[in-house]
Amino acid sequence: MKDFKLYAITGEQFHPGRPMLEVMEEAIRGGCDIIQLRDKKSAKRDVLEKAKALRELTRRYGVTFIVNDHIDIALAVDADGIHLGQDDLPLADARKIVGNKIIGISTHAIEEARQAEIDGADYIGVGPVFPTKSKEDVVAPVTTAYVRQVAQEIRIPFVAIGGIKLHNVDQVLEAGATRICAISEIIGSSDIQATCRSFLAKIQAASEQSGSRPSR
Repeated sequence: MKDFKLYAITGEQFHPGRPMLEVMEEAIRGGCDIIQLRDKKSAKRDVLEKAKALRELTRRYGVTFIVNDHIDIALAVDADGIHLGQDDLPLADARKIVGNKIIGISTHAIEEARQAEIDGADYIGVGPVFPTKSKEDVVAPVTTAYVRQVAQEIRIPFVAIGGIKLHNVDQVLEAGATRICAISEIIGSSDIQATCRSFLAKIQAASEQSGSRPSR
């Protein structure tokens, strides 16, 4: 998979009155290099239509497109990959279905991260780092301590997620994260492109400060 720095996930509740496609295009134009469609409430046909539109958009910009949970929809629109939670289809079974497409796995503890790496995940989500309102079934915050554990031990790419804002992202980067996912802070912003550029500037500054620290 192509490496990435800034990951955006759909969340239409954070931008009422603004079309999803317009919002996600602003995120891409601001520098997000991986986009995930996450929609757990809409009818499947509606999710499919959103996936088709986002696939066209991400292909136009050369950005990686991931579908959360809906493996059938990911295959139907030829998404680049899928993202699964701990209670979803096991990675080994998902791999039989999607072949060499990207598979990301949400993790909340080092044991889950280790297992995802062993099972062949292409990347893992690490979080929620801070309290978040982006998901209803969210687990307790894992804090930057878990980010630090993963940065020290896990060798596959990981993205820190959950409650990350411009005012606290430096703590996450200091713990060893090199890839950030922000949801409400990006797509709920009044200036999405500027917010994305601010995140990327912080990621770049942390990378320069760490010098030769390897990216993981």
